[in-house]
Amino acid sequence: MSNNNTEPTTTKSGKKRSISAGVEKEVGGVGGQTKNKKRKTNQTTTTPTTTTTTTTTTTTTTQNNDTTPPEVPVVDFAYSGPSVAHIKDKTKRREMSAQIRHIKNVEKRKRKQHRLKLQEALGDKAPPPQVPRTLENTREPDDTMVQPTDEEIKEDTATDEFADYFENKTTPKILITTGLNLQKRGKETVPFINDLVEVIPNTTFRRRKNYTLKEIVQFCKNESYTDVIVIQEDHGRAHSLILCHLPNGPTAVFRLSSIVLQKNVFNHAKATDHFPELILNNFNTRLGHCIGRMFSTLIPQRPEFLGRRVMTFHNQRDFIFFRQHRYIFDSEKKARLQEIGPRFTLKLKYLQHGTFDSQFGEYEFMPKKDLVTSRRRFFL
Repeated sequence: MSNNNTEPTTTKSGKKRSISAGVEKEVGGVGGQTKNKKRKTNQTTTTPTTTTTTTTTTTTTTQNNDTTPPEVPVVDFAYSGPSVAHIKDKTKRREMSAQIRHIKNVEKRKRKQHRLKLQEALGDKAPPPQVPRTLENTREPDDTMVQPTDEEIKEDTATDEFADYFENKTTPKILITTGLNLQKRGKETVPFINDLVEVIPNTTFRRRKNYTLKEIVQFCKNESYTDVIVIQEDHGRAHSLILCHLPNGPTAVFRLSSIVLQKNVFNHAKATDHFPELILNNFNTRLGHCIGRMFSTLIPQRPEFLGRRVMTFHNQRDFIFFRQHRYIFDSEKKARLQEIGPRFTLKLKYLQHGTFDSQFGEYEFMPKKDLVTSRRRFFL
């Protein structure tokens, strides 16, 4: 069939013409073609289109009489509209662009109707739906991708610094503090910390005062804390998060953004004291596996399903999104989610061996320009 299979319009003389043909006539053709050549092309493609449609209808009727699934022809409705960049009149250029968008939307709707008809006609034998190309499924291959059956990964996770938490030998005990430049007028940092204290079990908040981070780490070791979280702010807004695992590290520094407090979440629920369930999504590389296990050590590995709380860390394009929900059962077959909050997004800046040491620390990961080879290069 013709590629210009769009909704016809009626002229003053009563003849029908295609919208796309009218747009191309106004613009001056595609790819440097003249108006006369384009008009001849449209006239020659009209007759085969009618003949093909008639033949298809006849074939479908015959197959239905034989009680066999009808064969729906594969039709390409793609229409790449003419270029309007050479039109100097802004108003005319907008009108042409609007008409081209209308044509594309019409043909997109026709392609969707065609796929639905094909599914109804062929049933289970219909071709699978096309998977859209995204940055995630077209990411550059990484040699450090974690496979579920990798024996080396299993041995490493059984003996690393997080193993005792997954065996319930250690209970998390977390200290949250702030940076040295905490402003009293900051309207976001302290409320955000209060939400974290309410969300994460066994968490204590203490003000920083004038203590250095090394002194705080040593104090937490003496008091049997397992993790230290430092929220730093700039101009009264929280902008980074330091997560230091004790007693021997590692230490991760994240950029903090897109904070939505619990009170600002629409129709939010109230968190209970039950230990939540934890979902870690899309941490596929060795680095992402380590970051995911760091997040796991913040929550006791004994979920209390009576509270119906779920905490989610979702990695997408190396941005880690945090959400917390409560699931509600409306019936035996239906359930729904109610968000608790807060919301925030993390971006890994670097990962360091051991506890925090900005001068002599050994860095396991630090993004550099030569590592970012394309926009499809991800590390988590």
